[in-house]
Amino acid sequence: MLSLPNLLTLSRILAVPLLAWLLWWPGWIAGYGLAFLLYTLMGYTDYLDGKLARQRGTVSKLGTFLDPIADKILVAATLLILVGAGRIIGVDVVAALAITIREIAVSGLREFLGGLGVSLPVTRLAKWKTTLQLVALGAIILAGAVPAWRALDLLGSALLWAAAVVTLITGYDYLRAGLRHIDS
Repeated sequence: MLSLPNLLTLSRILAVPLLAWLLWWPGWIAGYGLAFLLYTLMGYTDYLDGKLARQRGTVSKLGTFLDPIADKILVAATLLILVGAGRIIGVDVVAALAITIREIAVSGLREFLGGLGVSLPVTRLAKWKTTLQLVALGAIILAGAVPAWRALDLLGSALLWAAAVVTLITGYDYLRAGLRHIDS
């Protein structure tokens, strides 16, 4: 249970409060710089834990369970704190809300279907969705660390909307697949 991949996944979850603390003050450029470094490291562990588990043949039920939860905790907490700190504002809040609602809905659907003995495998597009979410939020965090680079705000906003669209597409795909197993 305490394999290196699982420890990396757990470290991602445990680092979220520190990330939130660093992002709490939007005018604190050094805090956002440190947050970007921490966030980048957290994103890298998301890639590394799965790769190591597959290479070493240590894919575990705990890791399979925790990895998507760690991703959702990281994305939801980062969205929440960036909205609260005023880094995601205006209509971009709708994109953040769409991402959050989809993540909760799909988690609920998976939990319900799990009780029926049905699993929804992660699709390739869903993996790209997570990557796009992580990159979008990274750009928004970096924009807070380097306020002189105004283009980063625009890039972060565009990537957030792209992530929201892909997030909704994958959510629809999962819902359509899951509804086949639900009695009316």
